[in-house]
Amino acid sequence: MTLVAEVRPTGTPTGTPTGDAETFVRAVYAQHGGVLLGYAARRLRGDWHRAEDILQEAVVRAWSHAGALGTAPETMRPWLFTVVRNLLIDDHRARALRPVTADALEDTDVPVADEVNRLLTGHVVTEALGDLTERQREILRLVYFDGSSVAEVAELLGVPEGTVKSRTYYAVRALHRALAARGVHR
Repeated sequence: MTLVAEVRPTGTPTGTPTGDAETFVRAVYAQHGGVLLGYAARRLRGDWHRAEDILQEAVVRAWSHAGALGTAPETMRPWLFTVVRNLLIDDHRARALRPVTADALEDTDVPVADEVNRLLTGHVVTEALGDLTERQREILRLVYFDGSSVAEVAELLGVPEGTVKSRTYYAVRALHRALAARGVHR
């Protein structure tokens, strides 16, 4: 069992039950594994892979605290449930703090209605940009679409930064008017 090599601590905890880690791990899985795995999977909305990871971590912790726990099911099972619950909370908090990556967004299925709305909105915005002057389109492209800073745009166009800011302001207002004329923006 590959888990045994990962579970074996560097030093055997004081009061560890007689026998080796493999025997201990097998006993914990046999007595408590199914119930704990089901509990974790329900809390993780059916994500059995994460539930198995949580259970494995709980068993590792049980091995490192085996001396204090003993092997009696009436003392070990409540402790294991508490450990699994705490690991689930930690997992939830860690996932909540991680930002969503672009790769994760690409894997999601976009409902057809959302995709159609996005395409139609893009078409309307492109049409509205056609109502703007070339200078307004250029400033919006540089500042918003290319992501250039005000200083970079000022240097590129050879104008003061204040001019870039005011041109951007008026270009955005003109775009708002063009979108409002199409019923997209108020």
